[in-house]
Amino acid sequence: MGITAGLRGRWRSLSPLPPPGRLRTLSLATLANTVGSGLWVTGAALYLTRAVGLTPAEVGLGLTAAGLVGLTASVPLGGLADRCDPRSLRAVLQLAQAAVAAAYLLVGSFPVFLLVATLDALLVSGNLAVRAALVAAVGGPQGRVHAFATLRAVANLGVALGAALGGFALVADTGWAYRLLVLGNVATYLVSAALIMRLPEYPPVRRGVRPRAGRALRDWPFLAVAGASAVLSLHWVALTLVLPLWVVTRTAAPLVTVSAVLLVNTLLTVLLAVRLSRGARRALPAASTMRRAGLVLAAGMLLWAATDAVPTAPAVILLLGATVIYTVGDLWHGAAGAALSYDLAAPDALGAYQGVDGLLTGLARAVGPASLTWLILDGGPLGWLALAGLLAVTGLAVPPLTRRALATRAAPAPASGQPISSST
Repeated sequence: MGITAGLRGRWRSLSPLPPPGRLRTLSLATLANTVGSGLWVTGAALYLTRAVGLTPAEVGLGLTAAGLVGLTASVPLGGLADRCDPRSLRAVLQLAQAAVAAAYLLVGSFPVFLLVATLDALLVSGNLAVRAALVAAVGGPQGRVHAFATLRAVANLGVALGAALGGFALVADTGWAYRLLVLGNVATYLVSAALIMRLPEYPPVRRGVRPRAGRALRDWPFLAVAGASAVLSLHWVALTLVLPLWVVTRTAAPLVTVSAVLLVNTLLTVLLAVRLSRGARRALPAASTMRRAGLVLAAGMLLWAATDAVPTAPAVILLLGATVIYTVGDLWHGAAGAALSYDLAAPDALGAYQGVDGLLTGLARAVGPASLTWLILDGGPLGWLALAGLLAVTGLAVPPLTRRALATRAAPAPASGQPISSST
């Protein structure tokens, strides 16, 4: 019994799943959804090229165009989450995503692919804003950053599991194997929607009041903080796109190092996301955490730059060591960004504010691939140095920007004389 209890205790300490309750239910829904994401991400490119017959250029062009159009859904659907129950809205969107995911089985030409991919991107972008509103409702003002960090750890676990399962389709490399991945993704959306409906309803903060989604787009102090966080999010493009190409073209490290880097990042995220979020629950502490994140991420970029000039073994050690440092900065940035976007938002317009935050991050990540591949792959170590400088300076700017945003919320509103306060 003692050994069994000890093993259970160790599993609880390592598992990202929280104790039974509403957050556990939302975590299981997230796990199901992200297993499907891992399945689709693993096989999407090969399904579209090998089974459907599109060219790689058509796939890249279609996904880029769809992604840019999809950003337009973030603010409207986030605003809709402020006017109705975000649980029901997210479940409906999950069902719609299941239908669109199934529509990939009907793709046989580039125009049809572009249509389906655009619908998919619109739902993904809008659903992220609705998800943020639901996380805030489930976690409450005091627990929403913890909930966000928990779900991020669970999501990484789900994507990893989905990617592992998707590997079987890659080994089979047949049209039906790739179609099974599509069907698996559809099934996980349905499971996720069913789990979400097990949560209670979360009515709007103030009934009878129609929050103005456009308010967030005119909140310049909030936009400044969210914009800084979006600039810092370029580190994700550096990890997932630029670094693999850098390893292949500019270092002596073997190709398998790319998989090792991504595995280290995934495992550390699962293990540390909740722990590293504890110091970033409100705006001012979160701003300090964001500053640290910028400096730590900059250090990781400098270490990756150094891999250009060393032999194989030191290059591998530097790449993995820098990834550990990078992941700490990545997790600090994620937790601090969530705390700031929640704490600086109007309490009755959380969804709209999360939509604007997601819109800015999406724009940064849209321009990131072209700009960073040019900057780093053509510029070499100096490109990494420039990116490190940008991340460091941006991180240092967040605390004063946050203090300014908080000051505007403490000022009396001209019309009513009531304070415009952050959520408490």
